[in-house]
Amino acid sequence: MNTGDSPIVLPTHDDPVVASGSTGIGGPVGRLAAVGATWWTPLRVLIVLATLGYLLGYVLDLSCRSTGWMSPERYEHLCYSDIPPLYSLRGFADGLLPYFQIPTDGVPLEYPVLTGAFMLIAAIFTGLLMRVPGFENAATTFFDVNVIGLWLALLVAVVATALTVRRRPWDAAMVALAPTVIMASTINWDLLPLAFAGVSLAFWARQRPLLAGIFLGLAIAAKFYPLFFLLGFALLTLRSGRWKAFTLLLVGTIGSWLVVNGPVALLAWDGWSYFYRFSRERGEDFGSIWFAISQAGLTGVPADSLNTVATGALALLLLGVAGLVLLAPRRPRLAQVLFLIIAAFVLTNKVYSPQYVLWLVPLAALARPRWRDFLIWQAGELVYFAAIWWFLVGYGMEDTKGLTPQWYSAAIVVHVIATGYFAYMVVRDMLEPSHDPVRTDGFTEDIDDPGGGAFDRAPDVVGPDMFRRRRLRAPDPTPDQIATS
Repeated sequence: MNTGDSPIVLPTHDDPVVASGSTGIGGPVGRLAAVGATWWTPLRVLIVLATLGYLLGYVLDLSCRSTGWMSPERYEHLCYSDIPPLYSLRGFADGLLPYFQIPTDGVPLEYPVLTGAFMLIAAIFTGLLMRVPGFENAATTFFDVNVIGLWLALLVAVVATALTVRRRPWDAAMVALAPTVIMASTINWDLLPLAFAGVSLAFWARQRPLLAGIFLGLAIAAKFYPLFFLLGFALLTLRSGRWKAFTLLLVGTIGSWLVVNGPVALLAWDGWSYFYRFSRERGEDFGSIWFAISQAGLTGVPADSLNTVATGALALLLLGVAGLVLLAPRRPRLAQVLFLIIAAFVLTNKVYSPQYVLWLVPLAALARPRWRDFLIWQAGELVYFAAIWWFLVGYGMEDTKGLTPQWYSAAIVVHVIATGYFAYMVVRDMLEPSHDPVRTDGFTEDIDDPGGGAFDRAPDVVGPDMFRRRRLRAPDPTPDQIATS
């Protein structure tokens, strides 16, 4: 089976972990196997795998669902979700219009507009279903409606990842089967921006920068983190000089974001801006390295300095990423740069909710599609996933069996180290392209950035060669040399 100009990369030939794991089903695909000569194309298989993994996650939620997400069971059983309680707490149960109408407790909806619209649609379907005999609990029904909608978002994210690097669709199995995707998909609405961001990268890979920008703007309208994608695009544009494509991307991003946010911001400023005020004013929170420092009994960052310190730490990491992009011996691939940028953001942020790992999973699959390193990172994230819930069992209460603050701080450090390990492997690939599994998959020696769109095979405008040429350039001739020549 061919995809684009190259045959599909088979994971049993490309990845040592997959190859060794295939021994139980007959070993790696043979040379005479009829690859692709079946109804079960890679995309269809990936859709099934993603659905099965998602169903497993839903089954693990059933113990909470049956008790109405009561505490402490929702923490002890690792099945907490923000979705059911927010149905009533943010006014959806009362038919309030988010951003325009504030609940009686005075707390507006703390999510960007597109996520709020998704929640509103789910609430409307919930209201309709509650009129049908058999639907008795509105919060549970709201959860189930959201589960269906988020399943569709997951499928979009998986398919978009598979289509970004067309000859490597099987890399998207990392998204479909990631342990953290199975465990964390129904905590919150983070699969929604994941879908839009995935489609954006797929369009960019196909040289459709305006469409890529439109979907990137929608992703930012659903969650803040995709805004940092623009930095990755800008850095690679600076090195490659592909300003026309970047301009179209930027126009599409700003345009679609304004279409979604503009009317709400103009008509309901207080409700619309609450998300941004809340993000700016919140202090150190669960999962962050700043929270770990204080919980471990060490001297923490003063509250009035936290924004400055966290922003400064992020800026330092982003400067390091910028240096890598501009000075690496070969221009890095887009997915590598985006992974490092988002990893820097989550590691320095004032909060790290357990579902934030979802932001990184598709980027990790595109940046370094190697199951060994991926599973090492995922194992560290699962340690944190269990720790946050077991810590919350006893948070603020005496004589409980929850995880101690010190052990919870240690779990945060495990998450930081695991993410740092995967980031290190990506950086190594950037500095030594011979280690990059995408650029060395064996089909051709002329592989640059097959998911990079306009950046793929573009000549460098800025890079180490430019500085090297300046150092090696012969000095200008002196007047005596000119006269005797």
